[in-house]
Amino acid sequence: MKTIIHIFVLLALVLSTKANTPKHEVRAVWLTTIGGIDWPHSYSTPTQQRELISILDQLQQAGINTVLIQTRVRATTIFPTTTEPWDGCITGHPGKSPGYDPLQFCINECHRRGMECHAWIVTIPVGKWNGTGCKQLRQKYPSLIRKIGDEGYMDPEKPQTGDYLAQFCAEVTRNYDVDGIHLDYIRYPETWKLKVSRPQGRQYITDIVRKINRAVKGLKPWIKLSCSPIGKYDDLTRYKSSGWNANTTVCQDAQGWLRDGLMDALFPMMYFQGNNFFPFAVDWLEHSYGRMVAPGLAVYMMHPREKNWNLDVITREMNVLRDLGLGHTFFRSKFFTDNTKGIYDFTCDFNMVPALIPPMTWAGKQAPSAVNHLQMKRGMINDMISWQKATDYSGADYLLYNVYASETLPVDVNNPENLIATRQRDLSITVPHKGRTLYYAVTAMNRYGMEGEAASIPSTIAPNGSKPYDFRDLIMGNKLKKYKSTKK
Repeated sequence: MKTIIHIFVLLALVLSTKANTPKHEVRAVWLTTIGGIDWPHSYSTPTQQRELISILDQLQQAGINTVLIQTRVRATTIFPTTTEPWDGCITGHPGKSPGYDPLQFCINECHRRGMECHAWIVTIPVGKWNGTGCKQLRQKYPSLIRKIGDEGYMDPEKPQTGDYLAQFCAEVTRNYDVDGIHLDYIRYPETWKLKVSRPQGRQYITDIVRKINRAVKGLKPWIKLSCSPIGKYDDLTRYKSSGWNANTTVCQDAQGWLRDGLMDALFPMMYFQGNNFFPFAVDWLEHSYGRMVAPGLAVYMMHPREKNWNLDVITREMNVLRDLGLGHTFFRSKFFTDNTKGIYDFTCDFNMVPALIPPMTWAGKQAPSAVNHLQMKRGMINDMISWQKATDYSGADYLLYNVYASETLPVDVNNPENLIATRQRDLSITVPHKGRTLYYAVTAMNRYGMEGEAASIPSTIAPNGSKPYDFRDLIMGNKLKKYKSTKK
């Protein structure tokens, strides 16, 4: 009955044109590196870095707050490690170092823009059988890799697979300030001839997830562990998955991972439309267990060489997801930033109001204290806001700060329209005031996304503390008043 009620509600939502903008919402993009199809498009380091900066600038302008960058490609990497060789997308030569660390560069640039950066780890597939990554892995672990066609896959039924992947994810967690570890293809390959029962197969995959969870959370419990399951969890009462689903087809119990605390977020690959999308989105919501769900949207399907979908297929899905309280994730970056059929322009408007990533309330951590000694200095064109750091009670490595501004008091920090800067690391910010009298509030936020109480300050206070000045009066004095009088 609950699902049926949601379906009727959903039919009404599908007719909506624009949903209210929430303060907390995952807005993500998959940034694919395999073959350089999203990035990089050059083997020159300066060109690569300029291109990535341009991509991230575009994503920031479209309100994206989470970047999932493909970090382990096919038993190859975009960061220096002795575990696996460099992927060929960086230099054109597999195994060759570019002389810089692309993952670290992406993390730094994302954080500079107030965005989260998640390391996207392709788990079970290891590429062409004689490819660099697969070949080296076979030499180290000859019994661990299975051949299907001309591709190699880590055997999910061997305990060493979970051990290896857990150690790999631990290395990334230990050495990089990533905000999340995002597992892709954490399932049986669809071409795998399953010889065990479905429950046993699910247990094998879940055992791998559990090992990764322990390795990552044991080092940095605030890091979000997520995956990208098949877009339909399983058959629904009224809607079938047509033989392609996560739970039964490939033994991927993603909803169970949320329920059991093994995952913090899911990014289901919901590359469908109509009744193949909306009822299954409701199913993810009903089994989210308070965790984050941000379905993947097939913006690539709008390309004429793909399915040539109309723009309104994606925009309607975005509106419904927002009404349901779910996030959205674009697959993939280049189709999005290329503005395929206007999707980038639409999203810039759709995400015009900023959004924070939902807090990890299930972690049970206390919010930080309010910031100390919040001050403001008024300049000719800018307000300069500064504060002293708050106290963190979560045990994480540092705090972040969100800045709010309003032309009225009190500054409403529950209104996302007042957010002017998110996830700041510095203890100061410069705000162009354009002659307006602005009031400010700053909150501290821990790595779990828990916000502390706001500290507020008006932008300009009269000497007697009674009433804020309009800054133009401070500069022009009576001239402004006489001008206003003349205009009357």
